[in-house]
Amino acid sequence: MASGKGLITASDLEDLFEEAARTLRRLPNPRGSGPKGYGSSWPEYIHEAKDAYGYEAAQMRVIPSTADITNMDICLDWLRLVKPEDAKIVWMRAEGHRWRHVCIQAGCVRQTAWRRWVAALATIAKKVNRKRYHDRET
Repeated sequence: MASGKGLITASDLEDLFEEAARTLRRLPNPRGSGPKGYGSSWPEYIHEAKDAYGYEAAQMRVIPSTADITNMDICLDWLRLVKPEDAKIVWMRAEGHRWRHVCIQAGCVRQTAWRRWVAALATIAKKVNRKRYHDRET
């Protein structure tokens, strides 16, 4: 996250949102942690020894730090500073979606989507910098 001394630019925001999207992807999401649908609360019955706990291939997962999660939360709060349709474009670009997919989801042509993305980043930067300036003055 940018320090309290300098101004945040749209380019900085682009990097911060990309890092927030990476952090969100790295958060643990164990099986069964989502909403419950129809089914039983009993654990699944194991039919063969090879399916028992600990016999599947180990997967390494990098868990984000508390600072990364805090920065992600701040970035997600910043998305509320712009219209929801512009926030969607900003977040889709942060997740690495191609412009074609962004345009289909946003329902506009590439040039319009790009303009809305740049304008949203500039608006967020302006509002964040204004808030930081006022917080520093008081």
